[in-house]
Amino acid sequence: MSDPHRPWIDDERADALEPERRPAAKTRSDEIAAAALAQLNLSTQRPGWRDWWEVRRILRQGRRIKRLSDPDLVDLVRGQQEHLLHSGLKGKPLRIAVAGIREMTGRTLGMRHHPVQIMGGLALLRGKIVEMATGEGKTITTLIPAVSAALAGVSVHVVTVNEYLAQRDCELLSKVIKPFGLSVGVITADTEFDDRPQIYASDIVFSTNKDIAFDYLRDRIKLGRDQTALATLAHRALASNWRDQKRNLARGLGFAIVDEADSILIDEAQTPLIITAEGEGEEEATIAEALLGLAGTLTEGLHFQVNNRQRSIRLLKEADSIIEGFKPPNPDLVPLAARRERLVQALSAIHLYRRDEHYVVTDDGVAIVDEYTGRVMADRQWQRGLHQMIESKEAVEQSAPRNTLAQITYQTYFARYQWFAGMTGTAREVARELTLSHNKLVMRLPTHRALKRRERRTRLYGSSEARWKGVVDETRRIVRRGRPVLIGTRSVEASETVADHLLAAGLKPEVLNARQDADEAQIVAGAGEAGRVTVATNMAGRGTDIPVSDEVCRRGGLHVILTEFHSSARIDRQFIGRTGRQGQPGTAIAHVSLDDRLFTDMAPHLTSLARLVTFGRRGRLSCWIGEALRIAAQAKSERLGRVRRAQTVRRSKRLSRALGFRPDNI
Repeated sequence: MSDPHRPWIDDERADALEPERRPAAKTRSDEIAAAALAQLNLSTQRPGWRDWWEVRRILRQGRRIKRLSDPDLVDLVRGQQEHLLHSGLKGKPLRIAVAGIREMTGRTLGMRHHPVQIMGGLALLRGKIVEMATGEGKTITTLIPAVSAALAGVSVHVVTVNEYLAQRDCELLSKVIKPFGLSVGVITADTEFDDRPQIYASDIVFSTNKDIAFDYLRDRIKLGRDQTALATLAHRALASNWRDQKRNLARGLGFAIVDEADSILIDEAQTPLIITAEGEGEEEATIAEALLGLAGTLTEGLHFQVNNRQRSIRLLKEADSIIEGFKPPNPDLVPLAARRERLVQALSAIHLYRRDEHYVVTDDGVAIVDEYTGRVMADRQWQRGLHQMIESKEAVEQSAPRNTLAQITYQTYFARYQWFAGMTGTAREVARELTLSHNKLVMRLPTHRALKRRERRTRLYGSSEARWKGVVDETRRIVRRGRPVLIGTRSVEASETVADHLLAAGLKPEVLNARQDADEAQIVAGAGEAGRVTVATNMAGRGTDIPVSDEVCRRGGLHVILTEFHSSARIDRQFIGRTGRQGQPGTAIAHVSLDDRLFTDMAPHLTSLARLVTFGRRGRLSCWIGEALRIAAQAKSERLGRVRRAQTVRRSKRLSRALGFRPDNI
């Protein structure tokens, strides 16, 4: 049934197909122009006087409509719908709509958008990546572009990094969205597939990046090559229930607002999204066991080399005779190339993938841990037999190997929206890459209130044991003052190690990692209570506010301790940003060790030199050495990350052609 206020989005109209862009391949001149903009530091911008003038006009409009009753306010905003469509979401109709959205937000949620949030909402509507400091209110900023676009009849997807945030934002923001006559829904992993078509037909849909992208892939598999307007109309004419049987995305890819954009568009873009089906795997356990046994007989440096920077294994010539003499337990391994490939997987399982860092072992078997969020990635497997190798290594029940049915990269997926935007607290470090890979400019917004957080100098130690002692001493000192402490680690193992040291010192920490992620939001939300000690893996609880009382603020606010630098400076800045939000006081410090893998893998020569300079001391070292190591190691790691993401796109295109589904057909 069509909306009488928006007849142009009637589902039964012949032109109401599944809108999505199929951008043409970039020409060489396009790439050169994008690279030039990025090189000239034109990838980022600050709001100009025209932007602030537009905000002032919206605030002035807001004062005019403040006395309207709720029905009159709704009528005024809905009266702009057709004008928004024809004006291209700009001009006076947009100012009235934004002012109305701001007023309704104040009436229903008790908070009105401040100027920086209005500026952010307008930038999102124009398809930019917006950098807003942690705690500046990105959640209600979403309302301005989401409601404005939905009023014009554009299907809106609000994409975030986890289900809790999607459900929370949907529940909270629906109080503002529904009064305007707009429908809203949320898609999570628990949503029944039979219910998804109706939810996707909503004006605004909240979901996670994985759920919404995998649903898109499932639809492409169902539709196959029948994606033309003529084929769509034919299916509708011949099958009355085709909509439910053939697709989930009832209104296509209109406008996407990507929350935590750096995490989704950069960090998670290093691997493609893949839909698989279980294959035959009765003999996989035997193969894995035999190859792991063979791998155990090889010597590093003689038969193979490990490159921790590239996360790769290279076989040397001395291994050839051993591989040729290996009797394969399966005919598939008769070709020498097949044996070499699977042996590399076995060596990778042993030397590159570490328990409680890259994966955890649960009652259900091996579960992958997301390197950037610290969360378990349910129902995910490493490809090409690697997952089964690790299961055999850990002596757990073997899962069946999986065959690839379809895949897509985030770079390709989001490019198919009519337009998309994103927001995050840390975008400036990757602004150049966002311009090159997504053709997006980054707008950096100032904070609404002056920043009061104090970041102390890095403390570098010669050993991990000295580092843990330093962390415990500082935590005890801060807790005695009645302040809360949030301790960040990079791995499950490290979080449990520091928790054990704290317990031994008589402290009682709350631990949040991939083993205890069910109550993530509740644990993080309580991390600001006086005297509370919380240990969390790097990005756990991202997007969840940490409220602190006035009493805690008077005592100095939340204290954040980093126990290891991340491979990306953005992740460190996100974690530090958990304190000192919205003008509150807070402090942050990093306690790191020369033993940290970031230093030993990414800056081994500098790390060795640092050990020589400090003459083997194991205690606290000079802070400038730690800062130099951080800069060098993170720069190297981020360069490798950019290379891997570029390789992912190229590899995905090659694999798509090899498997028979071209990128332009999926």
